Amino acid sequence: MAVITAPTYDPQTTAEGLANSYVASAKAILDKQSSDATAKATGLTKLGSALSAFQTALAGMSNSTTTVTSTKAAFSNTAIGSGTATASAQAGSYAFYVQQLATAGQVGYTIPDNIGASAGSMKIALGPAGPDQQFIDVDLSSANTDGNSVLSAKELAAAINASSDNNGQLTASVMTLNGDTRLVLTSTQTGKANAVTAIDTSGLVNSDLEDALAAGRQKTMTEANNAIVLAGGKNSGTPIEQASNTFSIIDGVKFTITQAQGANDADVNLTVGADNAGTAANVQKFVDAYNTLQGVIKTLTAAGDHTLTSATGSATTSPDAAFYNDSGLLSLRDRLNGILRDASGGQSLISYGISATKDGTLKLDSARLNKAIAANPEGLDKLFGRTGIGVDSGVLGAMNKLTTLWTSSAGGLITQRRDQNTKLQSDLTTRQATVQTQFDNAYKRYLAQFTALQQLQSSMTSTSNMFTAMFSSNSDS
Repeated sequence: MAVITAPTYDPQTTAEGLANSYVASAKAILDKQSSDATAKATGLTKLGSALSAFQTALAGMSNSTTTVTSTKAAFSNTAIGSGTATASAQAGSYAFYVQQLATAGQVGYTIPDNIGASAGSMKIALGPAGPDQQFIDVDLSSANTDGNSVLSAKELAAAINASSDNNGQLTASVMTLNGDTRLVLTSTQTGKANAVTAIDTSGLVNSDLEDALAAGRQKTMTEANNAIVLAGGKNSGTPIEQASNTFSIIDGVKFTITQAQGANDADVNLTVGADNAGTAANVQKFVDAYNTLQGVIKTLTAAGDHTLTSATGSATTSPDAAFYNDSGLLSLRDRLNGILRDASGGQSLISYGISATKDGTLKLDSARLNKAIAANPEGLDKLFGRTGIGVDSGVLGAMNKLTTLWTSSAGGLITQRRDQNTKLQSDLTTRQATVQTQFDNAYKRYLAQFTALQQLQSSMTSTSNMFTAMFSSNSDS
């Protein structure tokens, strides 16, 4: 009798394969759309960061206190001091004689080892007596942090540093000199007005500590001095005395003295004038910021490698970027390039040595820049303009306006696109859930069918085997 044969299979594997085939087309489309949406979300984040960084760079180049054209202030002897100048500073040369530097005062008090833990409070006076004198209140009620019966110099220093009145005006520390423990008080700011002049001990309840901090016990370790500079030179100059070593006596100029001059030293000159190197550095910052932004746009709009990987043309080696052929980003790129080419008052960036290379990036010719500035000192700032609400002008202003259309949190293009993409991702998630449900239902249906088929096949095989056994030539019946 013929034997019944049938293919051997696993119902679960077969059901899964058929269910996958059932939803494969819809799933592939949704997976591709989801992948594209994720890439766009990442791309929008990168673009937003790049545009914001570009705007920050633009704002830093020209505002109420800075301009693209740089001005410098420099001493004839750089060991004496250094200076800075804003755009409003006028060119000129000024003679000075540095008679004295401002220094921070430091005083010490020898503290005995047997001070009782109960000490009360004290006031540290800063500056000479008068209406401008300041006081630092120090409460010592909690100063004994180790809980023993003695208040140490280290605990005193910690209480002074922790005082809410201190605000970093004074630093207290401890030194051991020739076997004596000394509480050292150092002013953090220079000048006589910031020096420790006395300690009011009327609030103390410990006579040993009161005696140690008495006025006659103070030891000056570093004298507090004001800075003294003679404007106009040492022979007939006007003395200027102040607590700080940084002076702002020339409009738009600050200078800091770092070394006092000797009695026989000649005056030093502070020269304020154009800073070609600083101007070139400012322009280079613009070039770098522009190239960085264009590099991000180029990456986000790049075409993939469409070289066929086989003779049948079945695939390409890399996909297109998230915003390949995106009209909005390509328009942004082209409009930025257009602003570079626009002339203003007969001048353009090319006139000042800024030109485009073959790959679309910018480069700076410093020699040409310096030559153009020499011919027209005010032209560069006029061409670049400035950025800011209501004051956008020139190249910087035009670029700031353009990029603000993208970065504005109130309906900017990035916000609009992000909202649209988020809605799309939500919709895709819903549709993917539907496909998953279709897969689950198909899997259950196929699993039931092939499980029943497997059971039927097993039953038929058993019946066939029974008849074969009954009618075989070896049967006893």
